[in-house]
Amino acid sequence: MLRAVLALLLLSVNAAAWPQAYPARAVRIVVPFATGGPADIYARFLGAKLQEALGQPFVIEDRPGGGSIVGTDVVAKSPPDGYTLLMMSNTHTVNETLIPKKPFDLMRDLAPISGVNYSDLLMVIHPSVPASNLKEFIELAKSKPGALNYASSGPGTPYHMAGELFKAMAGVDIVHVPHKGSDQARTAILGKQVDMMFDAITTMAANARAGRVKALASSGKARSPVTPDVPTLAEAGVPGYEANNWWGIVVPTGTPAAIIGRLHKELTVVLASAETKKRFESEGSEAAKMAPEEFGRFVAAETAKWAKVVKEAGIKAE
Repeated sequence: MLRAVLALLLLSVNAAAWPQAYPARAVRIVVPFATGGPADIYARFLGAKLQEALGQPFVIEDRPGGGSIVGTDVVAKSPPDGYTLLMMSNTHTVNETLIPKKPFDLMRDLAPISGVNYSDLLMVIHPSVPASNLKEFIELAKSKPGALNYASSGPGTPYHMAGELFKAMAGVDIVHVPHKGSDQARTAILGKQVDMMFDAITTMAANARAGRVKALASSGKARSPVTPDVPTLAEAGVPGYEANNWWGIVVPTGTPAAIIGRLHKELTVVLASAETKKRFESEGSEAAKMAPEEFGRFVAAETAKWAKVVKEAGIKAE
């Protein structure tokens, strides 16, 4: 009897101490997007901070391909031991509907840890378009169904989905013109090849200030500090509109709660720091501090939101 009690006590002590022992070796953060993009940049920033806090290397592994499918599948099939993390984005929530025959299921195979940050988009038109504000642009589009168009960085990308959400909520018929990347789409609107575009606010704001495009609205709940004089779509003529770029961290389902809790705790400290706040603000983004359960609900809501847009617009993957 005494021996059994001692064994139970030993197990309790080991269980209590185990989370503090994590990590005992290098941790990898898989980025399922191209090197040098926002996800890669944010992952490297967070990895360096987590390495300082936890005393083990956090190695960034870029695994692009299939619109995030390749790298995400690597993580979904990795051991649920806390040593493989995924930097995910809103692209994942779109792909749940856009690419139904994936080798994984987002909500089933991956467990949430925390949001990282989010940034608004800027809706811009070429200066030649005869509209000075969002309401005038909507009126113009309604008067000429199918005559206006907008650029995106490709089917299912945040810029495409922001455009389709706008079309659905504003009740307009505007033709989608996909490009192979945001740089090409940006070149198209600056070169007067298309009429409208949703773009990252930090990238397009400078063009708006220089008069190369006209900024009609930003896409968030509140005005962006990057463009404080530009109204949101919700206040400028499309009530309830909201779309942005966002990123978060997830792990394979089955990862112990103690490890998820430890990672969330350290990420919360990093996201709350003055250094992080200053960096994010300079890029027009804001920390997305959420508990694992809250982030899970957010991902589920985003998945449902974009599923409706994909189905109603009849969007197909390339």
